[in-house]
Amino acid sequence: MIPEHIAPRARATPPHAPGFVWGASTSAFQVEGAAHLDGRTDSIWDVYLRAPGRTKDTAETACDHYHRYAEDVALMRDLGLGAYRFSVAWPRVLPQGRGAANEAGLAFYDRLIDALLAAGIEPWLCLYHWDLPQALDDLGGWQNRDIAGWFADYAALVAQRYGDRVKRFATFNEPCVFTLFGYGLGWHAPGVADKAALHKAIHHVNLSHGRAVDVLRSHVGGASIGAIHNRQPCYPATNDPADAAAALRLAAYWNDAFPFPQHFGRYPPELADAVAPYIVPGDLQQIARPVDWFGLNHYSPHYVRADSNLIGAGFGPAPDSVPRSSNGWPVVPDGFRDTLIDIHQRFRLPIYVLENGTAATDVIDPSGHIQDDDRISYLKAYTAAMEQAITAGADVRGYFVWSLLDNFEWGAGYSQRFGIVYVDHATQRRIPKASARWYADMIAAHRASNDPAGPHNRAED
Repeated sequence: MIPEHIAPRARATPPHAPGFVWGASTSAFQVEGAAHLDGRTDSIWDVYLRAPGRTKDTAETACDHYHRYAEDVALMRDLGLGAYRFSVAWPRVLPQGRGAANEAGLAFYDRLIDALLAAGIEPWLCLYHWDLPQALDDLGGWQNRDIAGWFADYAALVAQRYGDRVKRFATFNEPCVFTLFGYGLGWHAPGVADKAALHKAIHHVNLSHGRAVDVLRSHVGGASIGAIHNRQPCYPATNDPADAAAALRLAAYWNDAFPFPQHFGRYPPELADAVAPYIVPGDLQQIARPVDWFGLNHYSPHYVRADSNLIGAGFGPAPDSVPRSSNGWPVVPDGFRDTLIDIHQRFRLPIYVLENGTAATDVIDPSGHIQDDDRISYLKAYTAAMEQAITAGADVRGYFVWSLLDNFEWGAGYSQRFGIVYVDHATQRRIPKASARWYADMIAAHRASNDPAGPHNRAED
C-alpha cells in the first residue's frame, strides 16, 4: 500500500478525455533478475557488462521482479494504474534465440499477465527492449539479415502463447538508441563502433519490425500494434554552423531512422545512401506495415555539437540557463509539448507516451519516507506540457511513467534512480516515494472527473 502520509494530496493535472490510459513501464533486463534461473541464457548485455571497464553493477538480481512480480502488481493496483508496459526477455523464452522454446520462461509471463488481469491492469507487451540473446549475436545479431526471420519466429511464439490475453503489442523499444549506441558509437551492448554495422543494424531492425507486425496481426485477433520511438529535439549546442549541421545529422539517426521507413516507406535523405546497399526489392514495403499507434519515449532535448565520430555528431552541454536533473539531463517541458505536436502533425496516429520521467536524488528520511520533490516537479511540468499539446490538437491517448521501480539503468548501473517506487537493492524492499502518491492522486482525480461511477482499479474497490 502507498502510505497516505508520504505527501499532501497534490492538485492533479486537468483530466483528459475518458479512456485515457495511465500506466508505468519497465523492461525485462532492468527489473527481472533471475539471470541464470529456469533456463534463461545470456543476453548481449550480460556479456557486455562482464568486460573490464564496465559498471561494477550487474543485473543478475536487478529488482528480482521474476520472484516479486505479485508484490509489484499489488503496488500497481494501489497506484490505480490502468496499464503496465513490460518486455519479454527473448533469451528467457528462447534460450538459443531460435529453435526450442523454454517452458519455464514462458510460464513466468503467464503468471505475470494473469496477475495483471486479475488486478484490472492491462498488459502492454514489448517484444524487444535491448536484450538480444547472445547466441544470436554470435551469428551476427542485428548485422545478419536472417535476424528478421528469427525475430518473426520469436514474435509468433509470443503471440501464440499470450495473444488470448494480451492485445497491446510493441515490436521494439527505442531502436534508435540500441543501434546508434550499440553499433555506431560502441557505448552499449554489443559494443561495436562501425559505420557498416550501424546501417545494417538499422535496416535489419526495421525489416524485423515489419515482419513482426504481420505475424502479430495473423495470430492475435484484435491486436493493437505499434513501436516505441525515442524522439527528442536536436538543438545546436552553439551558433557554429558545424554544430547546426551536426544537429541535423543526429536528428536523422535519432528521430527519423525508424519512424520514416516504418510509416512512409523511405529512409530520411541523410541516411538513404548509407542504408541503400542493404535494401533488396520489397524491403520498404515490408517495413511500412500499418500500425495502430505511435509509441513515444521522451526525456529531454539534445544539444548537439560537431564530432569526429562516425556520424559526425556528439552530445554537447545544455545552456547554463537550462535546468538539469540529478543525472545532468536538461529539463525542458516545452520540448515535450512540441515533440507531441510534431508527431501528431507528421504521423497522424494516436500517441501513447510510453516512457517519461526523471532521475532524482532520493533520500530515505528518518521516518522512512522519500520526499522526491524534484521528480514531482518534473512530472507536474511534463504532464502539463502534454496537456498543452492535447489542447493544441495532438491525439495523445496515454501516459506511462518511467519507471515503476528503481531499476538497473544500463551503463549507469544502480547509480541513477528513476522509479516512483524506491528499491533497496540489498534487501529488495519496496518503498513508494512521494511521487507515487502524487501519481496515484492524479490518476484518481482524472477517473473521478470522467467516470460517474468513480475511480476504478483501486485497492479499496
